[in-house]
Amino acid sequence: MAQIYLAGPFFSEDQIARIEKVEQALTANPTVRDFFSPRKHQSTQHPQFTKPWATEIYQADIENLRAADAVVAIIDFTEDHVDSGTAFEIGYAVQLGTPVIVLHEKTGTVNLMIGESLHAYLTSPAAVADYDFNTLPANEYDGEFI
Repeated sequence: MAQIYLAGPFFSEDQIARIEKVEQALTANPTVRDFFSPRKHQSTQHPQFTKPWATEIYQADIENLRAADAVVAIIDFTEDHVDSGTAFEIGYAVQLGTPVIVLHEKTGTVNLMIGESLHAYLTSPAAVADYDFNTLPANEYDGEFI
């Protein structure tokens, strides 16, 4: 069973609802041992949005990226853009050699750097719930790139 890092924006009600659906999908997936969702780990002993707070959050996220067997990255943000934090997490995972499973529910193009670096491309939380994180089947994004 796999340890998963869930990357994705959580700045609006729509984004929080999407992350919550993916958290539920990961919880329901029998091949997932556990997952780390940064959305659920924003509290520290420091005041929010201060340098010490940012340092502690960053370190926790990096530790959990390093511990992950795979990263599930939600790339739906605004139009064809990817959240900068999510893009960083994808790049970090690629550098580590950790498979990146992209979830792209909205229609539109995908940035070529993400499209070419992903291990698997999924289009619904249901697909995340059904994905086999033990065997990590690969599939490519075959749409338009930007």
